Amino acid sequence: MPDKLVETLALATAFLSLASALAYWLAFATREVKGMAGAVVKTASTALMAGLALAMSPGGWFWLIPLGLALGALGDLFLALGGVRRFLAGVAAFGLGHLAYAGGFLWRSGEIGPDGVSLPEGMVLAGLLALLGSTEVWLAPRTGALRQPVRGYVGLIGLMGVSALFLPAHPGQGVLRLGAGLFILSDLMLALQLFVVTAPATRRALALALWPAYWAGQALILRGALDYAGLGPG
Repeated sequence: MPDKLVETLALATAFLSLASALAYWLAFATREVKGMAGAVVKTASTALMAGLALAMSPGGWFWLIPLGLALGALGDLFLALGGVRRFLAGVAAFGLGHLAYAGGFLWRSGEIGPDGVSLPEGMVLAGLLALLGSTEVWLAPRTGALRQPVRGYVGLIGLMGVSALFLPAHPGQGVLRLGAGLFILSDLMLALQLFVVTAPATRRALALALWPAYWAGQALILRGALDYAGLGPG
């Protein structure tokens, strides 16, 4: 397939993904019940990214990136459909997605070679570990019968964040780490919305804030991974 056509198809897919994300944010993000239309639009926004990543994949460690995106799309679908069982299925899908990302990051780090942990990186690592530990105080006691699944998920997203911090210096490092940070931030806001906050206005504000953080986090992880794979612009 000619390079120009491939580039056009990639840009069209990225545009459709962004358009789906915006449509979901504007029309469905604050609804308690998303409905089938909301579930389809939400899932499409990340599924399209997964398809784009798969089409561009050079193989090796990178195949774990479209896998992580696809699992995220599956998690989006389950959460949008609602219900306790689907929530648990969504948590499992997202958890496996974080595990896929962590595996890809660690695999690529091993290929390039570790370059140690700087003082600022160590401080961020300490802050991340403190945040994860703090969930035993403000989150776990409020999750009831879901305590163990939520604990497991916290551990998996922590593993993803730590593996992103250990990525060696590279042009894609900052972008990928920002994506991982936004993903963690979106999960933090979702936890607050689901288990902690009760005021309707605050829950609405969290819903409006967490979706852009989540989608942008996924997009930046993909962009940073493409840079690490040598597939970025230029």
